Amino acid sequence: MKITRTLASCHTPDGGLMVLQEHDGQHYLKIGGVQLMSTTASASEQTMAELACGGMPATKPRVLIGGLGFGFTLRRVLELCPANAIVDVAELLQEIIDWNREHLQSVNGLLLDDPRVQIHRSDVHALLDGKQRYDAILLDVDNSPDPLVQKGNARLYNRNGLLRVKAALQPKGRVVYWSANRDKHFAESLGRVFKKVECVGAKAYPQAKKFTHTLFVADRE
Repeated sequence: MKITRTLASCHTPDGGLMVLQEHDGQHYLKIGGVQLMSTTASASEQTMAELACGGMPATKPRVLIGGLGFGFTLRRVLELCPANAIVDVAELLQEIIDWNREHLQSVNGLLLDDPRVQIHRSDVHALLDGKQRYDAILLDVDNSPDPLVQKGNARLYNRNGLLRVKAALQPKGRVVYWSANRDKHFAESLGRVFKKVECVGAKAYPQAKKFTHTLFVADRE
């Protein structure tokens, strides 16, 4: 019988217990006992990257990823980006950055040292200050528009947050939000800020029969 090992743990800013575990060669991240992500289910993160990078400039694109997680979104973005791209990654929790380097090198941890990557130990909201414009923004900072990791993430999904994201995009730029569920009200809010909005179903596993996640895609004119 293969055991589940707890590799590391910490508390989130809201006081929830976050645990990194390994079982049979796979890794799992849980908050308050709820599984937030795993290395067995990364198809939706890869789809997110493909949607975000679809209309990106061929040279010198700049991309912002909100939420490092296990690095699957980052890996696919780097696969799609040219050598002169700049990829900013905002991660609120230092522990997530450290765990990628210490425990997840065999997953995607080594990508943190890619010369195109700039890791910011910061709330992604702070990077959306309009000082830097992005060709693509990928926001996978929480479980859905109804936050699980940190209540403060809710400000990314309200009207002011959407306007802040829009202002940080280049003309023709694109933002993609990852969500564990389909949120009709959030889609409507997006439609009031962005002219072109699409809700795309995403699978957790390539072989899955159902779309269990939702990717909200919005383009700036």
